Amino acid sequence: MRILVLNPNTSAAMTAEIAAAARAAADPGVEIVCMSPHFGAEAIDSAAESYLSAVGVMDVVARLNQAGTFDFDAVVLAGFGEHGRDALAETLTVPVFDIAECAAHIAHLIGRRFSVVTTLARSIPPIQDRLLLAGLDAHCASVRACGLGTAEVDADPAGAVQAVVAEAARAISEDGADVICLGCAGMAGVTAAISAKLGVPAVDGVAAAVALAQAVVKLGLSTSKAGIYAPGPDNPRSHWPLSEALGSSRKRSSEVIGR
Repeated sequence: MRILVLNPNTSAAMTAEIAAAARAAADPGVEIVCMSPHFGAEAIDSAAESYLSAVGVMDVVARLNQAGTFDFDAVVLAGFGEHGRDALAETLTVPVFDIAECAAHIAHLIGRRFSVVTTLARSIPPIQDRLLLAGLDAHCASVRACGLGTAEVDADPAGAVQAVVAEAARAISEDGADVICLGCAGMAGVTAAISAKLGVPAVDGVAAAVALAQAVVKLGLSTSKAGIYAPGPDNPRSHWPLSEALGSSRKRSSEVIGR
């Protein structure tokens, strides 16, 4: 089994961290290939950056398809509720997993109400929207922000742990959460700290998505093409893939090839 994990930002360091988290969750013999877009933002902390990241991950998949090198059994979009998941599900015949949805699904299976601890307050509404779209909002006690941007989480892991644990404690005591979801792919290392200090399970979205991807592939299932995710009309597209049209043929340093 081969799983493509797409980091929607262009940070080489975060791509490597996501790849490590995905491989730690993968079964023996499962190959993880982690890539990031050829263009976009190094951190995604706004609607504009999220929409740009969606074009970026679509561009990666378009180039793989055009080159005939897309050979994966599932795709994980490692942006917590970022745009692009629905477009990839429409484009591909293999299942596509968003880490926000996957974390929430797992949390719902092991507790009654979960809370998400994300980065900045401006990220709260998009996460709420994604949970609503997935039908998981009824089980969400709250979405809270630790006050650190994506790049700050990546640059100061110790500070991020402290900030996330503090906000998770408030979610438990004030909102009634009994499971915590980490609302950023760069927070993967915080799960153990939350469980140890607060006594509740913590779910990392990357690990959850990899685990669910493996399960769905083993069941022989994929995205239904009978409705909204049916292939779209083959209308002409100019300057697509965009990175190729712009002459961005070099391989990004942030690309990490799996085992």
